[in-house]
Amino acid sequence: MAMSWNSRRVIGAVKRVTPQWKSIVARKQGDLLPTLRLFPFPFIGDGSDGVFPRRFQSTEAEKMLELSADRSLEFPGGKVTFVSSMNFLAEASAERVHCYRTLDESGQPLMSSKFLEVSEEVAVRMYTAMVTLSQMDSIFYEAQRQGRISFYVTSIGEEAINIASAAALTDDDLIVPQYREPGVLLWRGFSLQEFANQCFSNKADYGKGRQMPVHYGSNKLNYFTVASTIASQLPHAVGAAYSLKMDKRDACVVTYFGDGGSSEGDFHAALNFAAVMDAPVIFICRNNGWAISTPTSDQFRSDGVVVRGQAYGVRSIRVDGNDALAVYSAVQSAREMAISEQRPILIEALTYRAGHHTTSDDSTKYRPADEIQLWRTSGDPVTRFRKWIECNGWWNNAAENELRSNTRQQILNAIQVAEKVEKPPVADLFTDVYDVPPPNLQEQERLLRETILRHPADYPENVPF
Repeated sequence: MAMSWNSRRVIGAVKRVTPQWKSIVARKQGDLLPTLRLFPFPFIGDGSDGVFPRRFQSTEAEKMLELSADRSLEFPGGKVTFVSSMNFLAEASAERVHCYRTLDESGQPLMSSKFLEVSEEVAVRMYTAMVTLSQMDSIFYEAQRQGRISFYVTSIGEEAINIASAAALTDDDLIVPQYREPGVLLWRGFSLQEFANQCFSNKADYGKGRQMPVHYGSNKLNYFTVASTIASQLPHAVGAAYSLKMDKRDACVVTYFGDGGSSEGDFHAALNFAAVMDAPVIFICRNNGWAISTPTSDQFRSDGVVVRGQAYGVRSIRVDGNDALAVYSAVQSAREMAISEQRPILIEALTYRAGHHTTSDDSTKYRPADEIQLWRTSGDPVTRFRKWIECNGWWNNAAENELRSNTRQQILNAIQVAEKVEKPPVADLFTDVYDVPPPNLQEQERLLRETILRHPADYPENVPF
């Protein structure tokens, strides 16, 4: 068979590669080029003929091309076996991934349940924090409805994920939250007054009133400031975890997100980056069934979020997010693995958002009201955990009444104090970014001040001009 000038140069280059390729060239030359296309590996030549420049010299290249006796190929990531039949991977396994649980709905330990031991002191503190979070949500929600603050997000139905996960960590671990994890901050010592100051955007707010309510942050408590943009915190968490790894710190990063966040590109980039770089980061997904008004059935066809971790090479577990003991055990075990083995972990916590998405939402427009009520009663994580500590003799009705009464009064006092504190000065809107504000920001500040002077009734009286 006649060959073109380029084909002859290809054969000439191949002859110089390895004895194995020389045996291939010995075949009928007309069959050579289709054979070459089966092996898209870089060739090793001296580059003198300008066809295949020298890219790398590796003694492993030959081994990669040699098929072993069991018809497998050494490929990056492990050995790949060849088969003669065509089999597509199923879109899902016949059985869904199991969900780890320790307590039933009545707060009784399941038969043969295995969980990490929790002392009376820690258990009572966990329950106290869960009740405090629940009451804070209820009172701040009403404050928004009264027009005293502009916006609020509750964690109703997800208190166990907040508090139990926080209890399983250390204060050295970095928290990169979404916007439904105030309980983690509460557990770490953020006071009710600090929560109120942020929601009322007064001058005691660490963000100087420049963030929406519930967008908390604390450098002291290793809690990154909340960002509204969905899933943008996930790549940041992986980067922070990789820095901990480089510094050889005995700590990890924990980041939270909802099932809706797993539909964002940042989720996939973060998991892949974490897996490839072996970053000590724990991804906690609050799969509460709804991304605002979009149910999970309209978000993805896979078996939830847990299987996505496996697809990216991330060790994963599904846990009952309304079971505080299960969450505590899973997160503490995940932390140990993340740090000791320097690897990412994905936890999918199944729960239910028993409140509206935010105060701007009416969830009864897209889901049945009786469904919400059912989860608020029989599925309530706070009630389930209370029954467990009561069974252990660690709690009673008298302690319950005292806790709820005192906590309510403390929250109301914090709101009254925060409401009276003056707002940050107008100038703070334009500081902390540039050393010297550029002309466009100076112009914006001038125009804002002029607008306030023309329309004073549209602005709060307690904003220092």
